Amino acid sequence: MHGKVLVIDPIATNRIVLRVKLAANHYDMAQADSVADAMRAIAQSTPDLILCADTLPDGGPLRLMARLRKAGLAGKVPMIVLSSDDAPASRLQLLAAGVDDVLLKPVEDMLLLARARSVIRAYASASEWKLRDGTSRALGFAEPNAHFGPAQHARIVSYDPTCIDLWRPALGRKSTAALSTCLPGDAVSDHSPGDAPDAFILVVEPGTGGDMLGLLATIRSHADTRHSAILAVLVEPDARLGAQLLDMGANDLMAFDRDPAELALRLEAQLTRKRMTDALRDTVRSGIEAAVIDPLTGLHNRRYAMPHLARIAERAAQTGKPFAVMVADMDHFKAINDTHGHAAGDAVLVETATRLRENLRAVDLVARIGGEEFLIVLPGAELANAKKAAQRLCRVIRDTVFEVPELPEGIWATISVGMTVYDPANRATPTLAHSPETLLDRADKALYGAKANGRDRVTLSRPAA
Repeated sequence: MHGKVLVIDPIATNRIVLRVKLAANHYDMAQADSVADAMRAIAQSTPDLILCADTLPDGGPLRLMARLRKAGLAGKVPMIVLSSDDAPASRLQLLAAGVDDVLLKPVEDMLLLARARSVIRAYASASEWKLRDGTSRALGFAEPNAHFGPAQHARIVSYDPTCIDLWRPALGRKSTAALSTCLPGDAVSDHSPGDAPDAFILVVEPGTGGDMLGLLATIRSHADTRHSAILAVLVEPDARLGAQLLDMGANDLMAFDRDPAELALRLEAQLTRKRMTDALRDTVRSGIEAAVIDPLTGLHNRRYAMPHLARIAERAAQTGKPFAVMVADMDHFKAINDTHGHAAGDAVLVETATRLRENLRAVDLVARIGGEEFLIVLPGAELANAKKAAQRLCRVIRDTVFEVPELPEGIWATISVGMTVYDPANRATPTLAHSPETLLDRADKALYGAKANGRDRVTLSRPAA
C-alpha cells in the first residue's frame, strides 16, 4: 500500500467514488461523514492523507483543523480540501489555516493522484528527518539549535520576468524572502556555490512545459538545489502537465490566474517547511558527526574507527593488497598534564593530531581511540613502507617543539608506535587474523614493546600473514 487515505464527505456517493479511485491505486482507504466521525477514525489509526469536503454537517475543514490542532496532530497529517467554492477568500482562509491544497471539483483523476503522492511524500520525508533528529537527541548526540540563519531567497523563473510586477506587492506583504527573477537557462547556474535559492517559482507558460520539466529535473539533481522548494504555476490549465510536475518533484502547484495573495501563502508555507527541514537535517548531521568525531582533536573516534578498519580488512581480502595497523601513544603524557596542566596537555594532543594527519595520505585513517592513544591504518601499505611511515611520524613529533599558550619555551614530546601488517595474499592465515580486534590487539602488544624498550620508537608485531 502507498499509504492510508481518510475520505471525509457527507455524501456516500462521493466517498465511494474516491474510495474506488484511490484503492485502485493501492491506497488503504478509510471513510467518515462528519468531523466527529473523522476524529474517531483518526484516533483508531492516523492516516497519511486526509481528503475533506468543503462542507460537513458538524462544521467543515476549518473545524477539523482546529480539532487536529487540539489533538496535537496539526502539521503531522496533510489535508487536501475538495471544494465546490472557487471564491478566493474561501481558498485563502483554508490555506492560511494550514490546509495543504484546495482542489476545485470536479478534479481530474491524474491530478488528484499526483497531488496525493506529492503531499504524502513531503510529509513522509519530514517525518523521517524528525525521527532521525529524535534518535540523535535520545542518544545524546545533539541538542536543538535556534534558527538565526540568513533571510531566505525565492527565485521566479519565467520567460517573461515582468510577471513579478503582478506578484511583488502580495509577496512583499506575506513573505520576508528576498525575490529575484531569471530566465530558465539561468535558474540553476546563476548563483554562488552554497548560496542556492530556497525556493523556485516556475512559471509554466503555453509551449514551455517540456523546458520546465527538464529544469525541474535539473534542480532536483543539482547538489546545491536538490532541497529547494519548488512551486509550479500553470498559466493555462493542463492536468496532465500538472501531474507530471508534481511527480517529478514540484512541491506545490497552482494556477496563474489565482489571487497573488494565494501565491504568497503557498510560497511562505513552502519556505517554512524548507526552513524546518533544513534545521532538522543540520541537527541530524551534527548528531552523526558528534557520534563519530572526537571533539578535542577533530579526528574520528573509536566508534568510527573500528567499523572502518573492518571495511579496510574486507576490501584487502577482496583485492589481495596488504595494509598496516598502528597504535601510537604519547610518551610520558601524564607528566605533561601534571607539570603544565591539562590545558597544555590538550594543546599537545591537538597539535599531535594535526601533525599525524598532515604526514599521512588522505586515504589513511587517523583516529583518537583513547586519552593519548591514536589508531592509524594505512591501506595498501607493505611492511617496508609502513615502517618508514611510522618512523616519519615519530620524527615529526620529536623534532619540533609544541607551542603552548603561556609557555614561551614550549613542550618537547615523543611518541611510541606499535605496528602490525596484514597481507591477505597469505592463504594460510586464518580469517580471525584480520579481524579488527585481532589487528588492534597485535598493534597494542607491539606498542607495549616500544614502551618497554625506551619509547620514541617503532616496534613491529609479528606480521599478521
